[in-house]
Amino acid sequence: MRELVVLGTASQVPTRTRNHNGYLLRFDGAGLLFDPGEGTQRQMIHAGVSVTQITRICLTHVHGDHCYGLPGVLSRMALDGVAHPVHLHYPSSGEEMVRALVAIATPGIDLRLHPHGGPGAVAPGLEVRALDHRIETYGYRLTEPDGRSLVPERLAASGISGPDVGRLQRDGSLAGVRLEDVSVHRPGQRFAFVMDTAPCGGAEELADGVDLLVAESTFSNADAGLASEYRHLTAGQAGKLAAGAAVGMLVLTHFSSRYGDDVTALAEQARARAGGAGVVAANDLDRIGFPKRRQFS
Repeated sequence: MRELVVLGTASQVPTRTRNHNGYLLRFDGAGLLFDPGEGTQRQMIHAGVSVTQITRICLTHVHGDHCYGLPGVLSRMALDGVAHPVHLHYPSSGEEMVRALVAIATPGIDLRLHPHGGPGAVAPGLEVRALDHRIETYGYRLTEPDGRSLVPERLAASGISGPDVGRLQRDGSLAGVRLEDVSVHRPGQRFAFVMDTAPCGGAEELADGVDLLVAESTFSNADAGLASEYRHLTAGQAGKLAAGAAVGMLVLTHFSSRYGDDVTALAEQARARAGGAGVVAANDLDRIGFPKRRQFS
């Protein structure tokens, strides 16, 4: 199972139909919860997903609409008896805020804190880059290692079948047959989460070549001045980011309440600059699957 469950799409204040931020990325056996704003626990109930699926929580920064749901989520995990370790990633400058939020949560889970103060890897396959916001902010990028896809016709021609297939995959060769002889390159899928930032090099690095990019789209192109003042992206800038990075699909979110609940105009502004990327304006409780795996030479 690889999908993005959208729990909230509002910036700063919720509306009648848009909750504060919250995004659960289900990636095989992992569950990464990004920026749980106020009400995330309730939104998970509406979405039909369980806190037991969460293995990591990733905060871009400690503005309230991106982290005030943390105590409720952690308390629910304790209530539901989550036994596996839960890793919490956040900017080191937000240590005091994060400690306060964790302190008011119900104790009882194996919570492991991982502050980061610069770009780089924070867990296997997970890395961060600095963004350009009013406080220290980092975006996240998840990368699946490249692999090999077996070609049934080549396997049959080689005479390898049954348990020998597993041995070949494990050892790389069997009876003179190499794994490369009976398989093709399978590129790993990639995901990026870019939130609360002005256009910057960090956002471009995170988005580079990803299959699925979640990006804030707080302001309309007409409000570019406000976007610059508050260090946010316009819809057009989000589209430009996707085009320049050769993104497969762009998911827009974090909409200002000034535009009401219909953000069709913002989606069109992003689409006009997104190049070949698909564009989706997210709504609360949307479930967005990964695009079909792309082939690279």
